[in-house]
Amino acid sequence: MKLNLIAGCALAILAAGSAAQAQQSPPVSNYNYHDAFAPLFYTKNGSEYRAADGQPGPKYWQNRADYQLAATLNDQTNEITGTEALTYTNNSPQSLGFLWMQLDQNLFKKDSRGSAIIPPTGSRNGGRGEMAEGGYKIKSVKVGGVDVKYLINDTRMQIFLPEAVKPNGGQVKLNIEYSFIAPDYGSDRTGILKTKNGNVYTIAQWYPRMYVYDDVMGWNALPYTGPSEFYLEYGDFDLSITAPANHIVVASGELQNPSEVYTAEQLKRWAEAEKSDATVIIRSADEVTKASSRPAGKKELTWKFKIKNARDVSWGSSAAFIVDAAKMNLPSGKKSIAISAYPTESNGNDAWGRSTEYVKKSVEYNSQKWFEYPYPAATAVAGSVGGMEYPGIVFCGYRAKKSQLWGVNDHEFGHTWFPMIVGSNERLYGWMDEGFNTFINTLSTTDFNKGEYAPRKTDMQRMAAIVTNPTLEPVLSNPENLKEANNGILLYFKPGLGLTMLREQILGPERFDFAFRTYIARWAFKHPTPDDFFRTMENASGESLQWFWRGWFVNNWRLDVAVNDVKYVNSDPAKGAYITLTNMEKMAMPTPLEIKYKSGKTERINLPVEIWERNNSFVAKVPTTEEIESVTYDPDKVMPDYNADNNVWKK
Repeated sequence: MKLNLIAGCALAILAAGSAAQAQQSPPVSNYNYHDAFAPLFYTKNGSEYRAADGQPGPKYWQNRADYQLAATLNDQTNEITGTEALTYTNNSPQSLGFLWMQLDQNLFKKDSRGSAIIPPTGSRNGGRGEMAEGGYKIKSVKVGGVDVKYLINDTRMQIFLPEAVKPNGGQVKLNIEYSFIAPDYGSDRTGILKTKNGNVYTIAQWYPRMYVYDDVMGWNALPYTGPSEFYLEYGDFDLSITAPANHIVVASGELQNPSEVYTAEQLKRWAEAEKSDATVIIRSADEVTKASSRPAGKKELTWKFKIKNARDVSWGSSAAFIVDAAKMNLPSGKKSIAISAYPTESNGNDAWGRSTEYVKKSVEYNSQKWFEYPYPAATAVAGSVGGMEYPGIVFCGYRAKKSQLWGVNDHEFGHTWFPMIVGSNERLYGWMDEGFNTFINTLSTTDFNKGEYAPRKTDMQRMAAIVTNPTLEPVLSNPENLKEANNGILLYFKPGLGLTMLREQILGPERFDFAFRTYIARWAFKHPTPDDFFRTMENASGESLQWFWRGWFVNNWRLDVAVNDVKYVNSDPAKGAYITLTNMEKMAMPTPLEIKYKSGKTERINLPVEIWERNNSFVAKVPTTEEIESVTYDPDKVMPDYNADNNVWKK
């Protein structure tokens, strides 16, 4: 090191020491900049399956499950009898000698694991009256027409194959016969609503479904106990639902035989709806009780639907349904239609009479903003389920009205993007669908009908007391491992708020939107992990965000920035001011300040998060020409600072 460089460093140290002596001693801080900005956030390097920049690697693979499903509904006993023809394709590099399938209806048995963990105070995760005769009755499991051995353990079925499924494209075909009694209320995801004109059946988790076998965990054969949702393979579905002839059936996908199940007049109305931006009534409230609104001459009708590249299918059936529809305008011009089915108890222009309008606008907005809606129909069903999503169909509470109905329809159809298109593992990472969806809902709601239901601006300082409360678990927790009371905060609100902050305060809308769209496009109809999301957002935005993931998602850290003191250069306001800030807690964030001067003038400055990269306390030099009356940290309340008492310095 040259002498003049040593001398320069010495002078800089002396100058910094003099400036520090001019300030008051900062208060004791809990902040550790090495923890917040520590290296090696990612514990694994990129691989041939998942690249370091967050996209699928050159050898990424996932397995596939194609289903032919047939079911018959007995509306006297509430029994559903079904058959399943499953073609399972093993694209992994491993041979598979056994398979795992999900038997979710077994949750509603009295002796299930999920029933055992329901507290005395109750839970939305159970069946509200689990049945001794509840759950699946598996009548047969065959491969190549021959019965094979299987073992059922609670909500899981292990199938022992006579011959292993070969890797890299090998297939096995299974045939399963089963039945179950539909629960009145099934974990707020399936159920039966009793109305004056007949039961409304909203039927989900109604057939044995393949567990995912992936490059991360192998078989993801976790039991279903209610709190966490689903992780499923993609494939094509061909389903046939047989119901009483006075019922109307709606389901995932496109109806294949409308002329067999609707009247001639209703077919004309469907044709009108396919061309109309305004809602068209297919079956009115006045027609619900009229026999002429259903095809005559049969006791039962079979409804046939198809949907491609989906991860699941569900359906609704009722004699009580009012049905209406309108076309949806997708960016590519692809044909799709919004549909609503609801009982007369839900009718009205302030209620389900606007449902199709809500579905249409929600889907159109998100298709334009993020990724085009991939299904031929989007159907909302009013029933006993408060809100639940499936490909092409959602179940929402029949009492919902106005902003509540917009909100639940928008939220459940927002799930089309997370996890129907971007197929994350909901069983482990519920925040990757609920939280992401909560975030996109804020944008679609602000846009809807020029702000008809636009949300209030969020006061992040007030929210911080809730979403960074020390009693909370981290966002990056298994939903099964959270207190039930914390699910709403940690799966929905906190990750949703985090993405809003990332968009509005850290990256800016343009950089964020590009990165978020990149993530969706990369992982459309695939299985991303949290690392894949984190890496994509960083690489596509060009910003290291590991301090943000660490503070908001991985840990439950708090933010508390204090404005400690203001001094002037050589005690002269005309020469500039030193503002001393201290980070009192463990989280780091950018630091917006508002300065008010003696003359009444105000000025805003934004200090980057890097001021906390090697400092607990930071002195910001501000060019001034007059005395400062006050300095306010986060004047717009956009940062999650839970302690506002030290946010303002006054002369």
